[in-house]
Amino acid sequence: MSESKQAALDYHALPTPGKIATRISKPCDSQRELSLAYTPGVAEPVREIVADPANAWRYTGKGNLVAVVTDGSAVLGLGKTGPLAAKPVMEGKAVLFKRFAGIDVFDIEVQAASPEEFIRTVQAISPTFGGINLEDIAAPHCFTVERELRQRLEIPVFHDDQHGTAVIIAAGLLNALQLQEKRLEEVKLVCLGAGAAGIASMRLLCRLGLQRDNIRLIDRHGVIRSQREDLNEYKREFAATTCERTLEEAMRGADVLIGVSGPGLISPEMVRSMADRPILFALSNPDPEIHPAQARMARGDLIIATGRSDYPNQVNNVLGFPFIFRGALDVRARCINDAMNIAAVHALADLAQRPVPPEVREIYGGRPLEFGKEYIIPTPFDPRLIELVPDAVANAAIESGVSRLSGRLHSPDAAV
Repeated sequence: MSESKQAALDYHALPTPGKIATRISKPCDSQRELSLAYTPGVAEPVREIVADPANAWRYTGKGNLVAVVTDGSAVLGLGKTGPLAAKPVMEGKAVLFKRFAGIDVFDIEVQAASPEEFIRTVQAISPTFGGINLEDIAAPHCFTVERELRQRLEIPVFHDDQHGTAVIIAAGLLNALQLQEKRLEEVKLVCLGAGAAGIASMRLLCRLGLQRDNIRLIDRHGVIRSQREDLNEYKREFAATTCERTLEEAMRGADVLIGVSGPGLISPEMVRSMADRPILFALSNPDPEIHPAQARMARGDLIIATGRSDYPNQVNNVLGFPFIFRGALDVRARCINDAMNIAAVHALADLAQRPVPPEVREIYGGRPLEFGKEYIIPTPFDPRLIELVPDAVANAAIESGVSRLSGRLHSPDAAV
């Protein structure tokens, strides 16, 4: 067994199995405190919630509690592992919620025979939570699951594999386009990967100004064209009228390549065929669609981002979902809508252009983190994230009419 594998297993097993636990948030050290925590004192908040369900946010932990829910059908790069084997990943997501935004999480792994059974299960347990984070659910079912739950529930429902990825891609791309002196409204963009992340990213970029006719969405059968008859409703949304059939053909003259697919699918020759000053997001993890060194040898004028922490410009979902939920929970939002996601995009893009505090540069070994071709996205350990992104999201929720409060509540302290 390799040293890294053993280290990962030891981390999860020792000294206590797993990565999360619950804690008591009120003292319970005397007979009086026991009677307040449970019977008879607990009856009083029960009566208040019966009289007005909104009191659940005042007297329980609901308002700071998110469910991270999966059916285990698309776990990381491991595929359909099933719900039980997905549990370490869901616990990991809980760690990130708490570490970066002070949000409590119950991880929920659901054995469901169909999308509708999964939907009904999540709907049935939803009174416990202030928000639902859907995780590692295979496309195309993930689109149906999220849509139905958003319609049935009045708390935020957010599929991070879709919207979390889309928000970070969009923030990084806006900055890369600025540096390359290009406009989103004018670029030709190729998206390699037509699953949850690819389709959600294209939808969000279109709302930001990308022209649908300039998109070439690629699946394992090639360019998604209007002439194809094998497309589901989600892929058909981006079917192009074009004679281009292959990835190689689509990349000729392209300004931007977004890769959310698999390793080694892009060749140096394809990169050389792109337009001047190209932008390449090779986000397959752990192995990107093309190695950054290969891409840079092919084109010295490009900007490249990956999903890895050991290269510059990491597109990392932890920049998004904890802070988006923090903003949504703090105004008791009924949902997370497009306006809130777009507010997060602009907050992240703006933060990358600000001077980086010395303590953040220290974490990264004194690297000169300055806005430019190798710094288009903030780092996850930037302490300003916890205020700037939730504030932007909360304000967007208020302005778009989906909040229950007119101002942001004081949030629990995050560890960042």
